[in-house]
Amino acid sequence: MTGVDPTPVPARPTTNRVLPPRPKQAAVLVLAWTALLYLIEFVDVVGFRGRLDQWGGIRPLEVSGLDGVLFAPLLHANWEHLAANTLPFLVLGFLAMSGGLGQFVAVTAVIWLVGGLGTWLAGGSGLHVGASGLIFGWLAFLLVRGFFARSFAQILLAVALFLYYGSLLWGVLPTTSGISWQGHLFGALGGLLAAWLAVRADRSRRPVTRG
Repeated sequence: MTGVDPTPVPARPTTNRVLPPRPKQAAVLVLAWTALLYLIEFVDVVGFRGRLDQWGGIRPLEVSGLDGVLFAPLLHANWEHLAANTLPFLVLGFLAMSGGLGQFVAVTAVIWLVGGLGTWLAGGSGLHVGASGLIFGWLAFLLVRGFFARSFAQILLAVALFLYYGSLLWGVLPTTSGISWQGHLFGALGGLLAAWLAVRADRSRRPVTRG
């Protein structure tokens, strides 16, 4: 026999969700972010003639290029680069919000920092820009979180994503010149870490059953 438990009920776990709890809000947010990327590229091309990439890109092992960790995912080499990233950015960004906006911000922050710092440390020569590190991070997050959470629904989603986007994973290897495979690799590693952290945090919010 127990009395009334004054402990607040923990938030509902998100381990079984495959779509955002507020899909319209998630769609608006990812569309707005994509529009921002196009606006930045327009300003770069028209107003700065590509110099934003030089100022905000990651220059590995150069102190002056360390601020690129913060800005590089918002910049692209040209319109073709941005166009190639657009569809996976929209789809994977939307699906990555299935745990709610708070979890999405945390997951994206982990991917952003791990991907950027890893590229700065191991990126070799050259300038690194583009949102593909985030894309690879979100993809890795969505591919593995279901296995960490033992969620059948999320594993099914992971299988579908792997069948459609699995070929992207070759981008973590140095197979194509001019492509920042380091950004892809460390972005994906950030996604793996983010998935583990998100599932661990989700489990800590589960209510304790009392006899």
